[in-house]
Amino acid sequence: LPRGQGAIAWVSLAALLAMIVLTRVGMWYAGKLRAPHSSARKGPGVALAAHPRAVFFVFVLMLLVFSKNVYSSSLTSFFAFYLIDRFELSIQAAQVQLFIFMAAIAAGTLLGGAISDRIGRRPMIWISILGALPFTLALPYANLFWTAVLTIIIGLLMASAFPAILVYAHELLPGRVGLVSGVFFGFAFGLGGLGAAAMGHLADLRGIGFVYQLCSYLPAIGLAAWLLPNLERAPGRKQPA
Repeated sequence: LPRGQGAIAWVSLAALLAMIVLTRVGMWYAGKLRAPHSSARKGPGVALAAHPRAVFFVFVLMLLVFSKNVYSSSLTSFFAFYLIDRFELSIQAAQVQLFIFMAAIAAGTLLGGAISDRIGRRPMIWISILGALPFTLALPYANLFWTAVLTIIIGLLMASAFPAILVYAHELLPGRVGLVSGVFFGFAFGLGGLGAAAMGHLADLRGIGFVYQLCSYLPAIGLAAWLLPNLERAPGRKQPA
């Protein structure tokens, strides 16, 4: 922030590198899909894909994405203003706290995929969304130090859910890679934008503190993960070596 918006342009170099990497990954995956006997349509979850409850399970996953992304958007959009309003931080100090939270989200996304491979998708979804509930409930009443600590924990936990949710959806609808990815990524970003707009309007009416008190209950929607079957133990499915 002290160096102005021009300094942010350097971050575009990282975005350019990411574009190059994703282009290479896309070319590799396109070749993999064209290969004979592609595993894309032979992946886990074929039995569930033909089951009518697969649609219901996807709806449950979308509920979980709703709770995660609306809460995350409330933090990313208004966290700096919340810190300035409640703790009288400078703009620069508030931006540093926001950066730490965003870094926790990035780390949680990376760690979530690796951990879900070890403990399973369903337990990972349980831990990451519902497990964040005690911390989100405590956040509106914490002092500055514990606010920083809690936001790191919340960012790590809630971000770790998305890889597990996405893989779980792919297992429900095997061979629908584009459909599942498009629906969940589009749904996630759309909910984030709508959630930020709704929370902003509510903050104008009742204050930012009230918004965080209200949003602290959103991870309770993670109880819906109880409705999801454990696909790793489904009949006819091969257990990982």
